[in-house]
Amino acid sequence: MKNIFTKIAAIAATSTALSVAIAAGANNPAQAVDLNFNWQGNAGYSAVGSFSYDEAIAPTIISESGSGATNFLQSLNVSFLDPSKNLLGTYNTVSAGVSESDFLAFNFDTSTQKLFGPLDIAGGTGVIGEYFFQGTVGESLQLRQDVDQQGTSITLDQNSGSIQVSKVPEPASMLGLLAFAALGVGSSLKKKQASC
Repeated sequence: MKNIFTKIAAIAATSTALSVAIAAGANNPAQAVDLNFNWQGNAGYSAVGSFSYDEAIAPTIISESGSGATNFLQSLNVSFLDPSKNLLGTYNTVSAGVSESDFLAFNFDTSTQKLFGPLDIAGGTGVIGEYFFQGTVGESLQLRQDVDQQGTSITLDQNSGSIQVSKVPEPASMLGLLAFAALGVGSSLKKKQASC
């Protein structure tokens, strides 16, 4: 009987925490949308990153270019990995709504959650040897490395323009999953005790 009360108390605590989190979200709705992206080149190099924008003010199409204050992007970062998954470099192209790259090109459709058109991220800070990722989504995307800051670069890898974008789960969604997991564990324990 003591185990049943412990389970009920655990489920009640989880439900209460979930209710508080949902109520807090309703009173102070999250407006930032966080998304991840990943790219895989034909030779095994890859790019992984994330970006965010304020959904309350963002239009259907977000287009950003050049350095300075961005219109809608709040952050944009990317890391590049070689075929052995060794880190080549990490770049915070946009931080706190400011682009560090003169060459930034970024186009995103908020309704389809897809990148499109010209893309140029990372690099652009004037350091010899820096990496950058550029091309046209759906046509050709390349991971390149600067050689001399005079416009000379080498292509390390490329693909047909394929890049994946996925939305980062919201904290309330994660709490909901935890609550369901707790109920599942409680149910499994109950079945196990009943069979003993």
